[in-house]
Amino acid sequence: MTLRFIWTILWAFLLSLMTAYVVSNMSGAGFSATQVITMTILFSGAAIVLGEGVITEEA
Repeated sequence: MTLRFIWTILWAFLLSLMTAYVVSNMSGAGFSATQVITMTILFSGAAIVLGEGVITEEA
């Protein structure tokens, strides 16, 4: 696992944590760590797939 993937997962976790906190406070619901983990997996997966395969550099 390269450092690039570790940073991607870390940032996805932090952004998921912030998003879950804000949404749960706005809706009046309780904070859910399961929601944070799920969003982290989805955000990380999307970023890695897009960065490694779908988006290509063309000169």
